[in-house]
Amino acid sequence: MKKIIFSLFMLFYLVVSSMAQEGMWLLTQIDQLDLSKKGLTVAVADIYSKDKPAIYSAILQVGGGTGSFVSPEGLVLTNHHVAFTALQRASTTSSNYLTDGFLARTRNEEIKAPGYRALMVVDMQDVTKDIVEAAKGITDPTEKDKKVNAKIASMTELIEKDKKDVKAQVSEMFNGKQYMLFVYKEFKDLRIVYAPPLSIGNYGGETDNWMWPRHTGDFSFLRVYVAPDGTGTAYDALNVPYKPKVWLHTAKDNLKNDDFTFIMGFPGNTTRYRSSTSVHWNQEYNYPFSIQNFREIIDLCDELTKKDPAGKLKVASLTKGLANAMKNYQGKVEGMKKTNFLQKKIDFEKEFLKWANSTPANKEKYSTILSREKEQYKKLGDTKDRDNIYGIFQGLAGLQLSIAIQIYAFAREMEKPVGERQPGLTAEAIQEAMEGLQYPYADYYEPVDKALLVRALKMAGALPAGQRITGLEYILANSQQSVEGFADKAVAASRMHELEYAKSLVTKTSKELEAIDDPFVKMALRLYPMGEEIRKTNEVFAANVTDIRKEYLEALFAWKGKTLYPDANGTIRFTSGKVRGYKPRNAVLYEPFTSLKGVVEKNTGIEPFNAPEGLMELYKKRDFGNWIDPMLKDVPLAFLNMCDITGGNSGSPVMNARGELIGVVFDGNYEAMISDWQYDYELQRAISCDIRYILFITQKFGNAGFLVEEMQANR
Repeated sequence: MKKIIFSLFMLFYLVVSSMAQEGMWLLTQIDQLDLSKKGLTVAVADIYSKDKPAIYSAILQVGGGTGSFVSPEGLVLTNHHVAFTALQRASTTSSNYLTDGFLARTRNEEIKAPGYRALMVVDMQDVTKDIVEAAKGITDPTEKDKKVNAKIASMTELIEKDKKDVKAQVSEMFNGKQYMLFVYKEFKDLRIVYAPPLSIGNYGGETDNWMWPRHTGDFSFLRVYVAPDGTGTAYDALNVPYKPKVWLHTAKDNLKNDDFTFIMGFPGNTTRYRSSTSVHWNQEYNYPFSIQNFREIIDLCDELTKKDPAGKLKVASLTKGLANAMKNYQGKVEGMKKTNFLQKKIDFEKEFLKWANSTPANKEKYSTILSREKEQYKKLGDTKDRDNIYGIFQGLAGLQLSIAIQIYAFAREMEKPVGERQPGLTAEAIQEAMEGLQYPYADYYEPVDKALLVRALKMAGALPAGQRITGLEYILANSQQSVEGFADKAVAASRMHELEYAKSLVTKTSKELEAIDDPFVKMALRLYPMGEEIRKTNEVFAANVTDIRKEYLEALFAWKGKTLYPDANGTIRFTSGKVRGYKPRNAVLYEPFTSLKGVVEKNTGIEPFNAPEGLMELYKKRDFGNWIDPMLKDVPLAFLNMCDITGGNSGSPVMNARGELIGVVFDGNYEAMISDWQYDYELQRAISCDIRYILFITQKFGNAGFLVEEMQANR
């Protein structure tokens, strides 16, 4: 792997200069970036302005990823893999929209995207002063955390009060050094408009996932609907397409190497300011456990559904999500080890400690920061095996148990005084969660559900004596019945697989739930005390570590005094960079563009390289319409740029210097999988589906030229 040209110092500090590519910047920071010198030709105020709608107003958080308005009629462009779960939930074995694709030729044919909602930013404010003031004078981290959460709850509830489609969220930046308030308009009626077949939208499958060169047409179209008065409401036949104030226009000019580009979206989480202690924890414990756990569950699902197409469809979203996360974690571990990342962190911290001990004042304030954090991790490490297995019972031990645990926990929390409840837990939030139960229940597949329960129980039974999960003794210590026997009887006797039955339990008190003779409810009751113990331990750990990390960031500011961007945390961000290839290893150079020819070259006729016959015919006839690139002499498919992205950016629009749509992000490259921990100028690249391929597939393959016309994208 080519040596990283940034020093370790650049892991923590980004000098704002015309050469910098790194950074997932808050929109309130982008006027500091001197973007015109980098190549931007539109005004920064056209990208973000607190006084008027701008490009940011066209960006949506949707389906765990990002989307964007691309027409005046509420048409939304995102990734196929972002829309994947909606397609899966809407499918049956006779109408498999995942495999075959979907097209609505009229508005009346557009179908619900089950469980999907979208958020559009309408306001953002720095509320640090108000939040900090609420916890002024409190030194205990846990108590301070409670005061902060209480202030946030009161602030957001006031904004949301009596508003049907407004969501407010206060997000912590720099571990509490800054707090930003985001106000969103919420859309609750999303419908599927067009999705290509899986053989285009997921061409290459897990083999090509996170890899370059890439030939995946990873896109889908949705549409946002609202009530006639413009309010974001649930699905209703009387709802009408939303008319956004801003929507993205597609570029007419062809994209070239070294062109300036930028991306706006909702990146999930990065950890670039973490210490060596956190790196070690994740490299040696967290990631390896998750990799093994996900691999075993995927194999279990594959084995139990290999002869059952209906079952395979039911678990498709689960296995795809786990496979994606697993490969991501594998790449992180591999990247950390290849680059000796842990040692680099340790070396950096040695230099930091020299500075921290250089004066009496520094020593008093900063010298114990890293050692105090290490002590917190030691406490967490004492029960890590137990806690990992207990975590499986929260969602990967079968639907019936996880829902029973959730319902009982809700009941117990709501019986506490308001100030002692978990942050954000209100009657309205619970009701909203329960309304969404129809979607996981739609994915219920009994053989897999039962097998997941058996697996989790056996893992719990294998824990060492000092780390046992209390509450399961009646199952694991029962010599008269095997774990498999218990699972068989539990599934046969329970009604927790029934959606309406589960909903009927939501309004019950804890005492009423304790009187119910249901095996999964009983298991939830027995697991609750251990869950509370673990939750409280984690709560204290999180409060203490967050406080220490805030001190560390303040020390870094004091030491170097440079401009930083906050770690990604699911809030809207801006990043920019040029179109450019890279050298993954000696004597290998990757060009920045792929084209339709690559689909043909990879085609074997066997999944995941089973290109549709219609697409192959278009290539054979060279029926490319107006979407051919004069330099490639082919339809451009995907491209690389140097923008700084992570999970959650999937579906983010990529724009050129004029703010025109040139593509949609769908992946990052495997060689830079530790990008959540560091940005590598030489290696890190975002992979995007070229808008010209999207329009080519939509018009020529999908016979949906009317969508191209709606986008005003004809050439």
